[in-house]
Amino acid sequence: MRKLTFSINVSLDGYADHTVAIADDELHDFYTDQLDSLDTVLFGRVTYHLFESFWPFAPKDPAISQSMKEFARKINDKSKIVFSNTLKNAGWNNTKLIKGNMVDEVIKLKQLSGKSMSVGGIRSIQTLMNHSLIDEFWLLVQPVIVGQGRRLFENVNDRHNFKLVDTKTFQSGVVVLHYLLVGDQ
Repeated sequence: MRKLTFSINVSLDGYADHTVAIADDELHDFYTDQLDSLDTVLFGRVTYHLFESFWPFAPKDPAISQSMKEFARKINDKSKIVFSNTLKNAGWNNTKLIKGNMVDEVIKLKQLSGKSMSVGGIRSIQTLMNHSLIDEFWLLVQPVIVGQGRRLFENVNDRHNFKLVDTKTFQSGVVVLHYLLVGDQ
């Protein structure tokens, strides 16, 4: 069975906000390396729009770093799925639009052969966590308190138990916490 992973930048006070991330080369290299273990990236509509508005055009942007260009190259080549009942089409290359029940579709996708998949989007991960479908978590804790925004796990209904597998500290002060889901109660 394929694993479903989740990676996100989160503030010290638990808010998921990409605008406060220290988006340096070390962070982009980390996310690029993660793409090597995946064959499919899953998105909710909001996160899809965020990525689709920038990454397809990034390789030709002379103002961005080589690390960002390498991430762009890899994510643009990956198979992508966006879950939305409101989108009419998905214009980003290698992207399939799926309407309907995301949970049922992810269960089917996990049963297919292939590498791991990742999922992006706060609402998406909350829904998938409530069905214990995410196997692996990478929380990139940013050294900042933002005081407001969307809490990462605000709509998760049940207790979930994790095993800390590894930690890593970036030069910027970002701490990566790598967890595996070990069970629910």
